[in-house]
Amino acid sequence: MTPPQLVVHRDKELMAQAAAARLITKIVDAQASRGHASVVLTGGRNGNGLLAALAAAPARDAVDWSRLDLWWGDERFLPEGDPERNVTQARAALLDAVPLDPARVHAMPASDGPYGDDADAAAAGYADELAAAAGPEDHGPVPTFDVLMLGVGPDTHVASLFPELPAVRETERTVVGVHGAPKPPPVRVSLTLPAIRAAREVWLLAAGEDKAEAAAIALSGAGEIQAPAAGAYGRSRTLWLLDAAAASQLPRALYPPASA
Repeated sequence: MTPPQLVVHRDKELMAQAAAARLITKIVDAQASRGHASVVLTGGRNGNGLLAALAAAPARDAVDWSRLDLWWGDERFLPEGDPERNVTQARAALLDAVPLDPARVHAMPASDGPYGDDADAAAAGYADELAAAAGPEDHGPVPTFDVLMLGVGPDTHVASLFPELPAVRETERTVVGVHGAPKPPPVRVSLTLPAIRAAREVWLLAAGEDKAEAAAIALSGAGEIQAPAAGAYGRSRTLWLLDAAAASQLPRALYPPASA
């Protein structure tokens, strides 16, 4: 487990812009070294804010969008095109504006897709897609993502892994159907902690006073069953990107001295 690094920005707008610039650099570096890159997107206000900032960034053209694989950490199990689906929001914020290869945009199945309304079958199908994309060098059933981004909920949930629910306890499967989620919609599809931990870098995004307690709990030694964000970490780096409001309850010992 890599100890988390923290970067605290003045406000959520600056956090989104800085995170977008950081992501562009990471993608460009990966493409330069291996010819391609893979990123796991997150939804919510901070995930979509980052995508919108990336769309507005002049440096976005440094990315070879045709050599980028996009995956999702979780999805609301709703019909294709539903405005509440993460992929729908991501398309509006960024994806429709850049020349991606459609075959490399790996959206999670919709509730009117090939698996019908069976979220567990949809999760198994997405796990199969991940496994097919993994190579021998990945040493597991998912690709080694370059960056996996997660929003942090006020209850410390990440992806659709909520405190104490069965999905956060999963140790074998890489993708699960989530039933009875405490926020709507109740049915979702989510990567599990083992899949999240396959990423080289995991970035956790939190902005706003409503995220302050969650950040403090997750960064203060809480267990992952009670605080799923505490169990989200990368192979080589775990990065918390916060605004000042979300960092307001952190112990001073955790607060980085050189934050922007």
